[in-house]
Amino acid sequence: MTSISFDDARQRIIAVGRRLDARGWAPATAGNYSARLEDGFAVTASGWHKGRLSEDGVLKLDAAGKVIGAGKSSAETHLHLSVYRLFPEAGAVLHGHSPQAVAMSRAFRDLDAWRFAGHEMIKVFPGHDTHEAEIVLPIVDNSQDMAVIEAAIAPALARPGAIPAYLIRDHGLYAWGRDLDEAERVLEAVEWLIAAELAERSFRESRS
Repeated sequence: MTSISFDDARQRIIAVGRRLDARGWAPATAGNYSARLEDGFAVTASGWHKGRLSEDGVLKLDAAGKVIGAGKSSAETHLHLSVYRLFPEAGAVLHGHSPQAVAMSRAFRDLDAWRFAGHEMIKVFPGHDTHEAEIVLPIVDNSQDMAVIEAAIAPALARPGAIPAYLIRDHGLYAWGRDLDEAERVLEAVEWLIAAELAERSFRESRS
């Protein structure tokens, strides 16, 4: 885990927002991002377009998750804080809304996880140094009650092979890491794996 100052976190979150928006993973006001601070958390404010964040769009929370000063944090701040509680080594959490991830969750409603095997991209994830492995992306149903999502996903994240990410059906992807850079790498890797697997299925179906 790496904790940073609020000023540093704010600038880095603004930069991450622009990069993820450029990839089409932050449409409208979707998505939210956070970082663990030395004395609390930095998190994106509710209602802001993540590709157009300014300093006012990133709020400081105390250690209990309460906003310090003015502003309203994202409704999904609860899910960020739950990751930090479950994984003390986590230093940043990113939540994106790519069309591919959401489409996969909708197309395969019978699945509560997606397994990736044999991809070179698996080596991106902490603890993996070979493509000859299988990793698991848990999928949880959406809810307007964040506590329901937290309770549903916690057991799945403890399963062997689970990666530092999960997918909320009809909604989007959560990913985390020791710092913002690692969280972004995890998010990018999962998004790439989802796109590759969907493309592979499409190619196979077109040949049958």
